[in-house]
Amino acid sequence: MTPPAPDSLERLSPAELIGVVRELIGEVTWLRSENEKLVGALSQLKVEHQAVKDELARFKNLPPRPPFKPSGMEKASASKDVEPGRDKKGRSLRRRGKQLDRLTIDATIVVKAKPPAGSRHKGYDEIVVQDLALHPKVTRYRRERWQTPDGETILAELDPGIVGGYGANIHRLVLMLHFAGQMTCERIVALLNGMGVVISKRQVVRLLTARLETFRAEDEAVLKAALTDAPFITVDDTGARHAGKNAFTTQIGSDRFTAFRTGPSKSRQAFLARLRGATALYAINGAALDYMRARNLSQAAIDALANHADQVFSSVESWELHLKTLGLTDLKVAPDPVRVATEAALWGAIQHQGLLQNTVIVSDDAGQFRVGAHALCWVHAERLVHKLVPANDIQRNAIEVTKRMIWWLYRALKDYKLAPNPERAQALRERFDRIFKRKTRYTLLDRLLRRLLRRKDELLRVLERPETPLNTNASENDIRAFVTKRKISGGTVSDKGRDARDIMLGLAKTCMKLKLSFYDFIGDRLGVAGPMIPPLASLVRPAPA
Repeated sequence: MTPPAPDSLERLSPAELIGVVRELIGEVTWLRSENEKLVGALSQLKVEHQAVKDELARFKNLPPRPPFKPSGMEKASASKDVEPGRDKKGRSLRRRGKQLDRLTIDATIVVKAKPPAGSRHKGYDEIVVQDLALHPKVTRYRRERWQTPDGETILAELDPGIVGGYGANIHRLVLMLHFAGQMTCERIVALLNGMGVVISKRQVVRLLTARLETFRAEDEAVLKAALTDAPFITVDDTGARHAGKNAFTTQIGSDRFTAFRTGPSKSRQAFLARLRGATALYAINGAALDYMRARNLSQAAIDALANHADQVFSSVESWELHLKTLGLTDLKVAPDPVRVATEAALWGAIQHQGLLQNTVIVSDDAGQFRVGAHALCWVHAERLVHKLVPANDIQRNAIEVTKRMIWWLYRALKDYKLAPNPERAQALRERFDRIFKRKTRYTLLDRLLRRLLRRKDELLRVLERPETPLNTNASENDIRAFVTKRKISGGTVSDKGRDARDIMLGLAKTCMKLKLSFYDFIGDRLGVAGPMIPPLASLVRPAPA
């Protein structure tokens, strides 16, 4: 129906005017529906366009550009009350203590003045000056050589800290500059050569991977101790390059430790293998069987694994042979029995070693991290709302109202962590339902709210475990050091180089969280005289309540 000309509206009856208005309302509704479809298609095209740009940047070895800005949720949910010890602008009112109390005076020098005759001595003005002397120290070792009556040659042993003609102090400096200072091998060579040390890039690379087993054992002990006693861990992953191929680095950490592990895959099976530690253990136990049932593995396969005499396997080969013997490798069904059974056996091995018994795993909702007691990052959940592209004022207002309500709930959860109580927890659960069950006039937003509502238990894990963080900001902070290292030095070529990077970056972050000097830690492990650093595994365990 074509609306009449404006000058003819006055001649229409009320019934005819109502008909015209209804027709116009129908057209507006249709146009709004079409507009929403176009906006949705445009949003999808933007995502695909950004993906193409990122892929092109990857081929050109350029970093991809982030497709959206940070949501600002943490800042928006910060308390507006003045915190103790801070002014109205949030600046700390605490003054720095005397830094000189941390120094050891090595020498005292009296500086003489030349006063005129008749002057009176009025004491001293003191100033403490710090300096650093870097110069090469070259030592010739004359190793005694003896020959036994049996004709065997005996050669006097060198200090174990000497590696390829370089002492422990140079070794420590190279490790510190490369892993903590993020310096490339070329710049380390230039620095040492400028100080008078004769060294090549190949020798620097050798120092980066020398005595790696000492640090590897400490890194493994830290991860095992942390996963045994930590109330929570936060996890994240990022891309990496190794041996000319794409790889993935997983970060595992808490407020007391950090560990990095790099491999060719970031699947759930790979993640569970990294949580399992350095062992190659597979175990079928109660935890493994529960995992299989939760992943809908067929009951016949579960019974075959549960009723077999062999329940623990010490190598990949023995486990794969076991699956082949049971006939699981021949089954072509969904879900894949081999994959689910392997994941379950890895989870069983983790529980068999006493790891992650009461530990909450906090992630950004990546599928591979959804194991055990799982909690979701609120910042990543709110970011899904933040990424929606509204088409009109109604949708824009719906997004802003929803974000503000989420921020209010987030702030309330932060306050709950400081003073948890059952009544407050129930009130927060009810508020969560009101926020995520509400219906807006934006279809995509309603679908997203329903999706987040289904993850209620993971988003509100903090109500049961108040010590659990509400976000994975700590993981993203940790992994930023790895990304910086990747941008500066590129990928790794050898397995020793990959392991050295993961181990040393993890130990450096762990030392920082434990408020220890990474320089002193390296020196103590290399046998350099200095402060004694206890095993880090004994320090990452939480203090008894």
